[in-house]
Amino acid sequence: MIKAFLDASVLFAASYSSTGASREIIRLAFRRQVQLVISEDVVEEVERNLAAKRPDAVAVLHHILDSVPFQIVAPTTGEVQQAASFAVNKDAPIVAAAKKAGADKLVTLDRRRRVDVPEVAERSGLSIVLPEEVLGEIRGAEECQG
Repeated sequence: MIKAFLDASVLFAASYSSTGASREIIRLAFRRQVQLVISEDVVEEVERNLAAKRPDAVAVLHHILDSVPFQIVAPTTGEVQQAASFAVNKDAPIVAAAKKAGADKLVTLDRRRRVDVPEVAERSGLSIVLPEEVLGEIRGAEECQG
């Protein structure tokens, strides 16, 4: 089973749109076909951004958080500082949490600061992917088992 850390952009998208790869990953986690990991930083950022931009979706976020068996990880200050040596300071807590969780994938919609920055993946040891990429891997693994 793939263990995927969701950053705030993915959880935000899954909360306001009932379609798309971000929401489908949530559905698969609900059916225990993927293990999802988040951090309190992710939850706080999504709540703040939804309240400002899509207040109608805050209830959906809370339903997702109550329904999906997320693993919640809290990186230490030292782990965040280490990640800050190769990731943008704003992203360091996310990278540190994904690394601490032992996630197979850090799933994000942020191409500019995460997906298209190979140094972050190389130095963290994480595979940083878009939601549709991890969704394809989950479905591919299902086909191999079935």
